[in-house]
Amino acid sequence: MESGAGAFSEEQFREACAELQRPVLSGAAWELLVETQGMSVYRLLDQRTGLYAYKVFGVLEDCSPDLLADVYMDLAYRKQWDQYVKELYERERNGETVVYWEVKYPFPMSNRDYVYVRQRRELDFEGRKVHVIVSQSTYEPQIPEKSGVIRVKQYTQRLAIQSDGKRGSKVFMYYFDNPGGQIPSWVINWAAKNGVPNFLKDMVKACQNYRRT
Repeated sequence: MESGAGAFSEEQFREACAELQRPVLSGAAWELLVETQGMSVYRLLDQRTGLYAYKVFGVLEDCSPDLLADVYMDLAYRKQWDQYVKELYERERNGETVVYWEVKYPFPMSNRDYVYVRQRRELDFEGRKVHVIVSQSTYEPQIPEKSGVIRVKQYTQRLAIQSDGKRGSKVFMYYFDNPGGQIPSWVINWAAKNGVPNFLKDMVKACQNYRRT
């Protein structure tokens, strides 16, 4: 389900399309973190927070763009295949779709939760069909913070998907979040190096099993 058209600008969608075609890694200190399973993960230090923003480029084989975008948007299905989901649902707010998502963290760390708006659009960019999904944290008074769970208040993600010319999908993803609390740097680095590629690999499996459930 899409959020209201006012949540995000046209430029945000077109920038994601453009970067899918031509990665933008110059002009800033983007560094290659890992290359694995056909995916390249880059990171950039955010001086203000001391945390990293990430860009992911690559190809996911045997998963069409339409199917990949459908799977990514299907929250009910994600609860079946994503082992880190504790709670996940969406609700309408003035024509926008607001998502609540609680993520399991390993003991002794506290779980994190997110409240964000998202929008999916299909664009014709330079003669190519591109699916773009943009998400950003928001404040929703009807979804109060929980005791023992840390609310992530800085979160943004852009995902662009198009055909790789075969049976797979060419993918670009940008994301940044500030998980709050005290998380060891090695945990954050592990999540970026392993968690992102593993998540995308799990998404391909989820695509293969979609609609069979």
